[in-house]
Amino acid sequence: MEIRSVGIDLGKTTFHLVALGDNCKVLLKKKFTQKQLIAFTANMQTSLIGMEARSGAHFLGRTLREQGHDVKLA
Repeated sequence: MEIRSVGIDLGKTTFHLVALGDNCKVLLKKKFTQKQLIAFTANMQTSLIGMEARSGAHFLGRTLREQGHDVKLA
């Protein structure tokens, strides 16, 4: 399973992650708390991560960049 890109939907207390593979096939769908999400992405291969630009996104974006991911806020 090689993850190419990840989309994260930010909520107040839960975060939904969808990981896509080579041919845009959904490889993984998971629901996390913020701490669980940070721990999961720390152990994940480096990839492109897209998130909506809203409150809390900048903190999470900085944390994910420190882990080596390429983060895009939209």
